[in-house]
Amino acid sequence: MENKKVLIVDDQNGIRILLMEVFGSEGYNTFQAPNGKIALEIVNNDKPDLVLLDMKIPGMDGLEILKHIKEIDPDIKVIMMTAYGELDMIKEATDLGALMHFTKPFDIDEMRVAVNMQLRNDTANKCS
Repeated sequence: MENKKVLIVDDQNGIRILLMEVFGSEGYNTFQAPNGKIALEIVNNDKPDLVLLDMKIPGMDGLEILKHIKEIDPDIKVIMMTAYGELDMIKEATDLGALMHFTKPFDIDEMRVAVNMQLRNDTANKCS
C-alpha cells in the first residue's frame, strides 16, 4: 500500500511543523504550504489524499483555496482549521465539500484520529 499524502496549509510555521511531525510519524507523506499559491501547486503536482486547510490565510483565503482544490480534484478530502467561530464560513466550507473543521487551538489527538479515519476508511472502501 503506498503512503497516503497529507498537505498542510497554514500561514503559521509552528502549526505546519507540528502537523508535519504528527502525520509524518503516522506514516503519511507530508507536504506543507504557507499560502494558497504554493498549496495549489502541490495539489496539481503531488495530488494529496487529504488537505488540512487553515481558513484564515493572507492573500487567498481558505474558502478560495478549497474551491480551487475541488476544481482540480473533487476526490481530495479537505479538513478546515479555523481560529474563530466563523459559523458562516464553516457552513460555506462544508457546502463546498470540506468534511469537517477543527477550531484552534485544536486537540492534536482528535485531529490525528479524524485524519486516520478518513484515510484508512478510504483504503478499506477501495479494497472491498
